[in-house]
Amino acid sequence: MNADKQKCGLSVDSQYVELAVEVFSMLADATRVRIILALRDRELPVNDLAEMVGKSPAAVSQHLAKLRLGRIVATRQEGTRVFYRLENEHARQLVTDAIFQAEHSLGGTPWHHRVTPVQDS
Repeated sequence: MNADKQKCGLSVDSQYVELAVEVFSMLADATRVRIILALRDRELPVNDLAEMVGKSPAAVSQHLAKLRLGRIVATRQEGTRVFYRLENEHARQLVTDAIFQAEHSLGGTPWHHRVTPVQDS
């Protein structure tokens, strides 16, 4: 494999293809997608996440452990509380793009294409 392909990773024979598939499989769970949506602009503790996604704290903790293992979320401890945040912007973008693709599958004009730009005053 030449150096250019190693830098980019977007060639069909990229060494990252299998890892990308693992990322997709990590995100192929509705609760994990909801967790990422909840964390897209902030960090939250398990109990707040559990309430937002409608699951028990124990279930959310298990999902967070998998997301942490996959380096999708990171933690910060404050006293006895652990706060979770997205490791980087890429998981947020993957989920955003997946939601937008889902909107396209319904037919018609997707919501994200109907948003009116903010006008200057």
